[in-house]
Amino acid sequence: MSFSLERTDDVLIVTVDGQLVVTNRQEFKQAILDAVEQGVKLVVADFSTSGYIDSSGLGALVSLSRRLRESGGDLRLVGLNDDLRTLFELTRLDALFPLYATRADALGTR
Repeated sequence: MSFSLERTDDVLIVTVDGQLVVTNRQEFKQAILDAVEQGVKLVVADFSTSGYIDSSGLGALVSLSRRLRESGGDLRLVGLNDDLRTLFELTRLDALFPLYATRADALGTR
């Protein structure tokens, strides 16, 4: 997996390319935590080019969501394919994470 970061003011867009799994979750998590420490309040994680998140990846997302909410922020997920959306629904994580079809949708509800 690789990911890219785009920051504008207090918004960070993270584009995830590939799988979010145990071998790369810490790098992903740390990059976002660093941005939160620098004042980011809204993180939009774009999974349009990702097809798989394992349990450790889900754990990283839950942890990040908690940290962002503690600082008055929010983590929003966009671009989930059908399998990923089903995963979030089955684990009931769709109640924790706002899920959006597009970046524009996620940013439009600010």
